[in-house]
Amino acid sequence: MKLKYIHILFLFFCAVVQGQQISQFSQYMYNTMSVNPGYTGTREVLSVVGLYRNQWVGIDGAPQTLNFSAHTPLGGRSLVNLGLDVVSDRIGASNQEYVAGNFSYILPLDRSEETRLSFGVKAGIENLSVDINQLLIADVNDPLLFNTSEFSPVVGMGAYLYTDQGYLGISTPNLLQTKRYNDIALSTYTNKAHIYFIGGYVWELNRNLKFKPAFLVKSVSGAPLAVDLSANFYINDKLTLGASYRLDAAVSAVVGFQISEQVMLGYAYDYETTELSRYNSGSHEVLLRFELWGNYRNRFRCF
Repeated sequence: MKLKYIHILFLFFCAVVQGQQISQFSQYMYNTMSVNPGYTGTREVLSVVGLYRNQWVGIDGAPQTLNFSAHTPLGGRSLVNLGLDVVSDRIGASNQEYVAGNFSYILPLDRSEETRLSFGVKAGIENLSVDINQLLIADVNDPLLFNTSEFSPVVGMGAYLYTDQGYLGISTPNLLQTKRYNDIALSTYTNKAHIYFIGGYVWELNRNLKFKPAFLVKSVSGAPLAVDLSANFYINDKLTLGASYRLDAAVSAVVGFQISEQVMLGYAYDYETTELSRYNSGSHEVLLRFELWGNYRNRFRCF
């Protein structure tokens, strides 16, 4: 029985290394700056987001992610915008953290300034640490097992085209490919550039009901294409109810509530559609967004 669980954890670890080098979120439509720096400042207010994701509950060492982000225009409907993105992603004995600053410049594409194209860049630093005390070690004197902590730079970029009704974006959160543990070939870990495509639209079905489809596609060398498809309904400018499908991975239920003009609360529950569902009770994700000041005209874009 113990051998069985060791095999499961080994397969789980391999999947994480190849398929989830960057944190995944079910509420990506409300946390877009984490994958696209071009989103910085497009809310036209000081927007602060906190997110916690507990993935694959019931599996020891499963991913747990904390994300804090804040972005703002530099005065009114400024074309220049700044942002801050902080992520802590713990998987098993490893903890990956990064802090990055974002800068974006927005170009109006028509005379009414309703269609805009934002170009963004991200720069920061990332730390990957491994605590072997979190592992069950057969030989504590093994010279190849030791705590480690390594830093590497983060440089990303993105473009984000948007109106009050919809958006399209393309980005890479980190252009740099970083190899770690080069002195031990069997433990080499490589961070690879991820390419993200994101989009969404808001259809006003009637005065009290809006339909909000969205998608996110993630591509990285050496891993299958990851596709998220979402469909949400926004009711009375207060309540969001919807569902998402992650291709060959999971289905999600999403609920959100606009508590006030300044505060929005969101929750997502993921159910695995793979064999991994036999060993966990799903994933939970909680998001809290504050819009602290500014022009609230764009709040009803719903993204």
